[in-house]
Amino acid sequence: MKEDAAAFAVVDGDFAIASPKLFIPADTTRYFGVQGRFKRAFDLFAASLMLVLVSPVMLIIALVIKKFSPGPVLFAQERLGRDGKPFKFYKFRSMVHNSDDAIHRQFVAMFIGGDEEGCADTNAGDQVFKMKGDPRITAIGSLLRKTSLDELPQLFNILMGEMSLVGPRPPIAYEIENYQPWHMERLKAVPGLTGLWQVSGRSTVSFEEMVRLDIRYINNWSPWQDLVILLKTIPVVLQGTGGH
Repeated sequence: MKEDAAAFAVVDGDFAIASPKLFIPADTTRYFGVQGRFKRAFDLFAASLMLVLVSPVMLIIALVIKKFSPGPVLFAQERLGRDGKPFKFYKFRSMVHNSDDAIHRQFVAMFIGGDEEGCADTNAGDQVFKMKGDPRITAIGSLLRKTSLDELPQLFNILMGEMSLVGPRPPIAYEIENYQPWHMERLKAVPGLTGLWQVSGRSTVSFEEMVRLDIRYINNWSPWQDLVILLKTIPVVLQGTGGH
């Protein structure tokens, strides 16, 4: 299946959405065969190497969380992987233990429903599509989120084959209650630690734009594209772009 080129335009070497009303189904045929096996082999190699390199940092983070925030070090949450298969998704805990998720459920419904005014009101007027100033987040958790260090335990998800280094972000189970049928196309790929969305605007990108970026990634996946996204992720993480 070929993608309709009219749906996207190239701006300064990056892809931008030119016609948000066009829908392009996700096609996973590129994931099969030699290229697909290479993606998995690279994930295993890179995730193993990264775990070795960052293990001292992870130990320090665990000790700091344990000292300054009562509760477990890791936060395990049910997320949906490829084809909607649920799995345990791991992060360093950045919130108060056993906090109520009602405030996030409400924000997610507004975000997916395209309620830009509601999102802005929640974020004290800032036009971003990720919840800012969440009262559940601890002091150390705010720093971990800003630097994306809370995501490091997902390297274990990658080793277990539940995630990849690059791919669409896995949704929380209750998020898909607000999905339109075509939004489910983003679940056709193995979810990733980073992706085209993270390097294309992150929290400044609307939900429907994010879905189209995910579908674009799936339909044009290649080892080279993964490498480009990984390299672009480095400055995004170092600058804390879109991290809340």
